[in-house]
Amino acid sequence: MFALVMPALGQKLDIEKESVIQSGRSDGRHLSTRGFQQYLLRNSQPKLAFNPEFSSEEFVQWQTQVRGKLLELMNFPESVPQPEPRRLWIRKREGYVLQKWELYPEPGSVVPFLVLVPNSATPANPAPAIMCIPGSSGTKENLAGEPPLGPAFKPDDRNHAGWLHAQRNQQAVQYARAGFVAVAVDHPGTGELSDLARYRGTTMDDRNTISRYLIDMGRSFIALSVFQKLQILEWVREQPHVDAERIAVSGHSLGTEALLALAVLDPQIQGIVWNDYLAATMKRAKASTKPNRRGIRPGANWLGHSIPGLWQWFDYPDLVASLAPRPLIVTEGGPTHSLNLVRKAYQIAGAADDVSIHYYPQYHDPANRRDGEPIPEGLTATEWLDYANVHAAHHYFKGYLAIPWLSGQFQLPDPGEVYPPAAPEAVKTLLK
Repeated sequence: MFALVMPALGQKLDIEKESVIQSGRSDGRHLSTRGFQQYLLRNSQPKLAFNPEFSSEEFVQWQTQVRGKLLELMNFPESVPQPEPRRLWIRKREGYVLQKWELYPEPGSVVPFLVLVPNSATPANPAPAIMCIPGSSGTKENLAGEPPLGPAFKPDDRNHAGWLHAQRNQQAVQYARAGFVAVAVDHPGTGELSDLARYRGTTMDDRNTISRYLIDMGRSFIALSVFQKLQILEWVREQPHVDAERIAVSGHSLGTEALLALAVLDPQIQGIVWNDYLAATMKRAKASTKPNRRGIRPGANWLGHSIPGLWQWFDYPDLVASLAPRPLIVTEGGPTHSLNLVRKAYQIAGAADDVSIHYYPQYHDPANRRDGEPIPEGLTATEWLDYANVHAAHHYFKGYLAIPWLSGQFQLPDPGEVYPPAAPEAVKTLLK
């Protein structure tokens, strides 16, 4: 028995040969389920994909279809009357007032959030407002530049969204200093919304399990997050010191996913700060197939990134394209063909100047990018990022780009140098 098993265990994996998933059969069919899944990815086309040949009338009709379908996929719970949001406390800070509020979005749920109100924002002089959504492990306290709620939530130098560049990711306090009413929120299962995370020295629960159970109940992590945040935005618009005609959302990393659904579903949002790279998630899944030495291919993101049924209808660049003509900034680039799709949508909408796209400083020069190159199959996760023009170590909130841009869109005074200023790797590019 041992002799029979040993040859199989001793088989050597040819990584390069197995990088691209191929059938090996004359009929092109796949024996492995993973191969069949790859076949589906290669041959699927979302039903509501953006068409660069849309007329302006067709584009508007398509936008309506996209919004309706995404709302259907969210599968929000039926609205039930709930208590009004309640303010827990208020504290003075330099140049603004910090408030803590509680929202009661549905039975059994409490969602705290922070509001930073600049001293200049009054009922007589209402200010624009912006909802700030953190990266994966970030918290509303970090967004607001406030001390963590407990020692376990204190940022350290872990290379994870929200931590390695903790100071630069303090979006809310940066916006408040520029004159915005800034609202800082948590992701579900993170920070104050976590369960036992503080005992494990992390800000996050096992959100994969949360996501799985939500999906089994017909919901999803993103949909839960968006359902809560839509209600906070509705409350924000009613505040006397807020200009309801100037509402924006700003997301970093994981925060861009909730931001995207919020912006598609709420056409009253008039400014979108996408602080991440933008790429087609289907293309990423199709390209990322190179196995490691153990024969394991790159895995999918955790289930919290999943909106069941999304790929049947559209991908992220399609959804971002549907935001036109509302002002949009993308601060960390991505594959140029995905970005060009968005540019085309803004052209069709007659708003080519209302989309502002920036690459990581390392890819600012087109000569350093893989522009025009189709992204091949058979890549590792790291190789995919290279093809996508992404420098992961410099993934942080680009306030030095976003805040002056949005201040100009909303006709606020020039904020001057945003603190923290542009990072060293960006300064060289900005001076060119």
